[in-house]
Amino acid sequence: MRYSQILLPTLKEIPADAEVVSHRLLLRAGCIRKLTAGVYTYLPYGLAALRRVDQIVREEMNRAGAQELLMPMVQPADLWRETGRYEKYGPELLRFRDRHDRESCLGPTHEEVITDLVRREVRSYRDLPLNLYQIQTKFRDEIRPRFGLMRGREFVMKDAYSFDADDEQASRSYQLMYDTYQRIFHRCGLEFRAVEADSGTIGGSFSHEFMVLAKTGEDTIVFCTACEYAANVEKATVRPPKARVRPLEEEAELDLEKVETPGRRKVEAVCEFLEIKPRQLVKTMVYLADGLPVAVLVRGDREVQEVKLKNLLGVVDVELAADQQVYDATGVPTGYLGPVGITIRVVADQEVAAMRNFVVGANEKNYHLRNVNLGRDFAVEAVADLRQITTEDFCPVCGGALGLAEGIEVGHIFKLGTVYSEAMQALFQDSDGLEKPLVMGCYGIGVSRIVAAAIEQNHDENGIIFPIPLAPYQAVVLNLSLKDAEITGAAEALYEELRAAGLDILLDDRDERPGFKFKDADLLGIPFRITVGKRFLKDGIVELRHRRDGLTEELDPAQVIVRVRELVSAALNQE
Repeated sequence: MRYSQILLPTLKEIPADAEVVSHRLLLRAGCIRKLTAGVYTYLPYGLAALRRVDQIVREEMNRAGAQELLMPMVQPADLWRETGRYEKYGPELLRFRDRHDRESCLGPTHEEVITDLVRREVRSYRDLPLNLYQIQTKFRDEIRPRFGLMRGREFVMKDAYSFDADDEQASRSYQLMYDTYQRIFHRCGLEFRAVEADSGTIGGSFSHEFMVLAKTGEDTIVFCTACEYAANVEKATVRPPKARVRPLEEEAELDLEKVETPGRRKVEAVCEFLEIKPRQLVKTMVYLADGLPVAVLVRGDREVQEVKLKNLLGVVDVELAADQQVYDATGVPTGYLGPVGITIRVVADQEVAAMRNFVVGANEKNYHLRNVNLGRDFAVEAVADLRQITTEDFCPVCGGALGLAEGIEVGHIFKLGTVYSEAMQALFQDSDGLEKPLVMGCYGIGVSRIVAAAIEQNHDENGIIFPIPLAPYQAVVLNLSLKDAEITGAAEALYEELRAAGLDILLDDRDERPGFKFKDADLLGIPFRITVGKRFLKDGIVELRHRRDGLTEELDPAQVIVRVRELVSAALNQE
């Protein structure tokens, strides 16, 4: 493509509303333009990067035996009501009525639609296993779309759905997709980790997220420094407290004692006043679980992990209660609440169950209780791992040290089991002639998010540094003197020969200053820059510059063609 013929409007200024690097650079490099909040137009250069991801995803899904189809974006509400998700999904599901007053929604995902299709077409175990996928636009009405393509309302996604006869076959399908995703993200040139994750609104028993490591990531992952364990912090398992080894007299339960703590409401203030450490105090946090109050007990220096709490309680939503809501539910002002004599449901983190003689609120303003013990002084509905993991904890698999990193979720795979097939009566006949529900899995990749994540991970102060597999063009040829016939002829010849060699090339044939062209080439992040200028007139040499590391090679035109082809081939053929 010739630069003079492509719509590629680069910007010098940093857009004011762009909060993260990828958003700024996608706008500045002429990849996207905002239509409305969270909705973008892909310009030719940005669409070309998107198509690179499409191609890799499609090749690997086909290689794994999945079959591509395309489902409607508009979905009837009745399908979602069969699974109960029409009411449960929340405001991100954009609902509307057509002229016939029929309720529909814009698809944020397609579990119901694909299950409806398969229940009509698959009858026998002989038709299984089956894996169907699509690459399609989704819409989720985010309350606060931000970060450009990282969290938009409209986005491009690959979603696949597997159907199997039993759990063993479904596990093989899951592993096949896990391996396929590993190849996809490796081929995209990304640094990533597969982590155990919560299944969220999709449901199912087990899932993995694929996270691109980047400082601007919205998610935090925990990983073991000694083994392969990695998990989203929402899912990361905290090892149960070790058995006590202190002498028996130190384990003795002391007499309950009520102490005055005037004006001390915060953990730090209470601990300072009573001359104890936060690890000797238990906080009583009140949450609203689907609107109903529940008290959660955690050690004073710990934080509640709300997703773990939601999963324990089996509810759709949990939120920390406001001060007035706490008082309305308990009759106690915040800061003095405790589990002894409390009238609402109580659950405790597993660490609390291992504590002895701890401090809690006395359910009376300006008072706390010393020497409180679970079992003797109060009971709880459940004990579970409910707290946020920290780097002070140890790997739940091998006991090694843990680290934390920021990541961007670009893929998520789920073991769904029979959640959807039972609800929608998607049945098949097994080898004994019995009807059974199909065992399902689903597998999503944020195609447009991969482009943004790649930029978050690959950029410098001058612009984008596209991994070669994702680059819209693999090299740009710069003609530094359009008025010089010999330079122009050499640039044109290089452009045509590189294209003939099977490469995607951009020829910068604009009548602009060399410095302007250099800056645009860096901004666009094209992997290789070939400069044809005065050095060609003098010595027959052109300059090949590597965008990633700034390495510069001086070669004759024939050598440049061979060299670029070798470099691109090596990057694209990595498995």
